Amino acid sequence: MQTKPFRIGTRGSPLALAQASETRARLMAAHDLPEEMFEIVVLSTKGDRITDRPLAEVGGKGLFTEELEAQLLTGELDFAVHSSKDMPTLLPAGLEISAYLPREDFRDAFVGRTAPTLMALPHGATIGSSSLRRQALIRRRRPDITIITFRGLVETRLRKLQDGEVDATLLALAGLNRLSMPNVATELMDPADFPPAPAQGAICIESRIGDRRVLDLLDAINHRPTWDAVSCERGFLAALDGSCRTPIAGYAVCEGDKLKFSGLILTPDGTHEHAVELEGDRIDAGTIGVKAGTIVREAAGTGFFESWS
Repeated sequence: MQTKPFRIGTRGSPLALAQASETRARLMAAHDLPEEMFEIVVLSTKGDRITDRPLAEVGGKGLFTEELEAQLLTGELDFAVHSSKDMPTLLPAGLEISAYLPREDFRDAFVGRTAPTLMALPHGATIGSSSLRRQALIRRRRPDITIITFRGLVETRLRKLQDGEVDATLLALAGLNRLSMPNVATELMDPADFPPAPAQGAICIESRIGDRRVLDLLDAINHRPTWDAVSCERGFLAALDGSCRTPIAGYAVCEGDKLKFSGLILTPDGTHEHAVELEGDRIDAGTIGVKAGTIVREAAGTGFFESWS
């Protein structure tokens, strides 16, 4: 019987802490355990410390997980809570994603200072975003827009916006909802025209492979529709070797025992794209994602990727 607290690893941002707290609350409710049985351990990651450059220039998505994964492997942490879209498709040997919480709204939120919508921005306006996906989607619809790199905490980016550094920015609606700040959004982007990043809006929990004590604990809060949808989206990423250098969008929706997936790759300037839509049984979610990625890769050809890798 567990006598000492489970140690939950997380980054220290307000959003990361909100995600870790939600995980703890769900585990407490599922197992009728007191709060003192869960200790939230805050670690600073390289991704948190380096905020003046795009992720692609300093190592990619793993920058938000390396320190947490190192302590998972040594046993200093029992499990770690992450934003799923920060997770590389290839995890360190010995670790796995073991659960997903119910997914939040996966749409992007436009936050405008000088206009309420992307299309209403004046000609030549400036948007702050470090996401290659968002940059490409913006340029696809508004090639006149100037885009500058905008990283940091949600609160930091909103302060820069308020200070007049840019006319607008884009944030994940899920993060705003979890921070009880949905009202700052001035437009919610339609995923049909402005699809989200794969796994956007989903919280995942990473643990050691084969750690039965932890896996049994987490299984009680694993949300199967989210598991299937995000598994499909991560399969799509894996087939495309998706990284922070790649403008990739995609989302899956579960409907009963079925799943529908829409995926898109773009050139960074938004002028060329390849889209795919597939559907099938949820039990084949990962396979559907891989198939979708393979279809897009073959349709685009190697030259498409080499031109902007």
